[in-house]
Amino acid sequence: MAGGNQAVSVNPPDAQEHLSTNGSDWLWTVFSIMALSTLLAAVATIMRPRGTRLFHQLAVIVLTTASIAYFSMASDLGATPITAEFRGDETRQIWYVRYIQWFITFPTLLLAMLLATGLPLSDIVTTIFMSLVIVVSGLVGALVHSTYKWGYYVFGLVSLFYIWYVLLWHAPTSSFAAGGVVRRGYYLGAGYFSFMLITYPICWACAEGGNVITVTSEMIWYGILDILTGPVFLACFLWELRGVDYEAFGLQSGKYVDRNVVATRSEKVAPPAVAAPAAPAPAVLAPAAEPAAAPAPEQTV
Repeated sequence: MAGGNQAVSVNPPDAQEHLSTNGSDWLWTVFSIMALSTLLAAVATIMRPRGTRLFHQLAVIVLTTASIAYFSMASDLGATPITAEFRGDETRQIWYVRYIQWFITFPTLLLAMLLATGLPLSDIVTTIFMSLVIVVSGLVGALVHSTYKWGYYVFGLVSLFYIWYVLLWHAPTSSFAAGGVVRRGYYLGAGYFSFMLITYPICWACAEGGNVITVTSEMIWYGILDILTGPVFLACFLWELRGVDYEAFGLQSGKYVDRNVVATRSEKVAPPAVAAPAAPAPAVLAPAAEPAAAPAPEQTV
């Protein structure tokens, strides 16, 4: 694996405020953590019986995406120079590959949490959409060099308030199909995840927004946050679900083959039809017997 010095030399930065060698070394460390976590999650997924791998597979999606993103950033790839606000004509590296990562991982994490609740599908879809609004608003705001970037920042904060409402108020009031064990774990996970969410806008305001901290400091800050909301959070989340009966979630496959199997099973267990009693045959009336003829009178000779 290439070190930070080699990565910055092979892929030289094109902005005045750019990633340092120490920053690249730190990103390689985060990439190693993400890659190792991906392998562990994949092994844990394979060891699970079929039909109980959904949440583990979502974890693999999150960690794989994060591994690719941090490989790119550690290699000093996936950034573009943008004129920094409050810095005159000085440019700063804006890492769009990080927002591509969040565009996939943020909704997936929310999906994993909300599937454990009793929320209807419409509420889950709306919450996921709001998470995409946050990511897109952050990316567009980071690419804007004027003060108009803070308008996108406000859009992201409003969407974040909606997600907090769903995670901390609306979802806990729903009926948890899997019972109290999942409800207790959800409270812990939702509180932890909601707290981590507020730290990202603070880092954005200090880094891409206000250009208060350097790019290397930005990488250290975001790297710690992504580790806490990625491998650490997912490990605790999956641990809480280790003994839960997945059939209680009501998650069924939509495959055509599975539907046929379900239909076949339902036919097998259906009660046999009771034949209706046959209608009685109409009675055939026998012809009335003729009266016997009277004996003829005897004749006298």
